[in-house]
Amino acid sequence: MSEIKTPEMGTPVWMDLMTPDLEKARAFYGPLLGWSFDVGTKDTHFYTTCKVNGLNAAGMGQLPPGMNGPPAWTCYFGVEDIDAMAETVRKHGGQVGMGPMDVFDQGRLAICSDPTGAHFGLWQPLKHQGAQVEHEPGAMTWREVNTRDAAKAIAFYSAVFGFEAKKLEGMGDMQYWTLHKGKTPVGGVLQMDAKWPAEAPSHWMNYFAVPDADVAVKHVTEMGGKVHSPPEDSPYGRLAVVEDPAGATFVVIHLSETSPEM
Repeated sequence: MSEIKTPEMGTPVWMDLMTPDLEKARAFYGPLLGWSFDVGTKDTHFYTTCKVNGLNAAGMGQLPPGMNGPPAWTCYFGVEDIDAMAETVRKHGGQVGMGPMDVFDQGRLAICSDPTGAHFGLWQPLKHQGAQVEHEPGAMTWREVNTRDAAKAIAFYSAVFGFEAKKLEGMGDMQYWTLHKGKTPVGGVLQMDAKWPAEAPSHWMNYFAVPDADVAVKHVTEMGGKVHSPPEDSPYGRLAVVEDPAGATFVVIHLSETSPEM
């Protein structure tokens, strides 16, 4: 198991879902990703920690009544000083829509957007360090920003987090860059083209590992979700883009044992 002892600051450390019905979300994701749940108290609005073999893998929160915005998975970057990082986000053309704010004694949070409109989170850990497992079935394994302006997104994330972008060659018409923190690939940038619906905004897409992508897709449809892109093979594994019953999109992927380094 790829257990995380100490999350690296400046890289993605957590994912969580904001959804209108936590009970329905647990019923959907539990069998799909093999999760058990630690449901919080009324004071936390029943924020739910999703676990893989007892380790924290992701979270789920209740969308407040009247809150604007659709159900969605959010990728959080770990930071040492969230107030300073929020100013850095603003300095480089991003926006801070919520926070920075304390989340009890667990850490400090801010919700931001990059200059192309894609939303992401910042997390300054205290008691809650972030995900404790990755690259295993049920755990987060990749994330990418699908954007209308890849050059602007790359410039922003490179300036804010110190990432180095490397363009993937041999991708045909698709333009894709990987973002690296030192030698480690931590995310990607995909240029949205004319094939994307005109109404689709720039957004972060989050990936979860599964034992079998085809079985996972079957479960998605049986449990009331939708399939946006059916299972297909890639150099990194067999993957599909899916949507939960509330409308949040994500990717399931069966990781290839011979996956090349991004």
